[in-house]
Amino acid sequence: MIDIVMVLRAEDAVLDFSTVLTAPDRPEVRVVVAGAGDVVVLSPDGDPLDALAALGQRVRPGGVVGASPGPDALTELIDRTAGGAPARVWTHSPGDNRRSRGRLGRDAAIAAAGRPVRHAVGYSPFLQYVSDEDRPLTAADTARKTAFVNRWCGGLLAEVDPEYLVDTSRIPAVERFFAGDAEERERLFALLASLGDEAAAVADPWEFATSPYEQERLDATTAWAARWVRPDDGPLVEVGACEGALTGRLEQKGFRVLPTEPNGTFRTRLDAARPGAAAAGTEDLAALAAGRHRPAAAYLLVEMLYYGQDLGLLDALPTDTLLVALEPGSLTARVDPWLAGNGGWREVERVDLVGPAVEAVCLGRAYLSKRGSTGLVLRRRTAD
Repeated sequence: MIDIVMVLRAEDAVLDFSTVLTAPDRPEVRVVVAGAGDVVVLSPDGDPLDALAALGQRVRPGGVVGASPGPDALTELIDRTAGGAPARVWTHSPGDNRRSRGRLGRDAAIAAAGRPVRHAVGYSPFLQYVSDEDRPLTAADTARKTAFVNRWCGGLLAEVDPEYLVDTSRIPAVERFFAGDAEERERLFALLASLGDEAAAVADPWEFATSPYEQERLDATTAWAARWVRPDDGPLVEVGACEGALTGRLEQKGFRVLPTEPNGTFRTRLDAARPGAAAAGTEDLAALAAGRHRPAAAYLLVEMLYYGQDLGLLDALPTDTLLVALEPGSLTARVDPWLAGNGGWREVERVDLVGPAVEAVCLGRAYLSKRGSTGLVLRRRTAD
């Protein structure tokens, strides 16, 4: 069996897979630099330094190579590289925080077509992985890897774009690998997609339906909202309702909820979960503020103000009550400075909805700390 190491850029093969390239008992290794469609063959009896030099000569400046060609093209590339020989594929994690690598890792696993696949944990500052194999580097291994970086990746050490930056956290002294299955990979990929359309690659990517933490948060948020607004006060507009985990709870309490969700896939699932209800709106926060066509007793902005939205848009929402929920640090850093300089709203309550917890995600393949949620009730001053 040969090893096919499929990476986005040439330096990735050394940063995350050096123990595969230079193991004393290694089979033939064929490195596929997928971003360039380039293949480097490393023989089992060759000098590891020669192998690293061959890859170093292919390192490019940041931004030059940075996209997966997609599963179909990768299938052809893997088949051609294997040349009919049995092969094992090593590639990036679908949960790599650099989306360019995460996308390639997901696509390569799809393209492997039944061949065994091993993913490098890679760069993942927000998740801790349950790995299947850990390979600590010796002092000589570490010296070889850092020498490669200093010789071939000097420009990337000063790179601004985090997709291409090479720094200490991207030069692991222990290379960790996992196998996983298709559902784990898809959930890792979706979890790291955040607001992008790819977050909807799987149903319930944040595991609202099964997570004890999320269940507690949603129940507490529902009870909190019901303390400040009554069903007969008028409709509630829920901005960024996703698949309706909170929507359904509020509707069960008798509220008329007008959910909006700009992601088409999430919106389809949301509508399917509410048979007989009016279709969810397509608007994001900016569109709701611009249109002012959904007056409501309150607007719910629950766990959705993390992504650089202009908080000045809140002034234009057609309501006198805002129910905002965020993790405490983001509330302090992002909302409080805006609120201090805004004369249009006053804070009437701040309450902890759920405390922090550490929880498994992606079918137990990884875990992370969830930071808690704080509820903030704002009332328009002109309504006093």
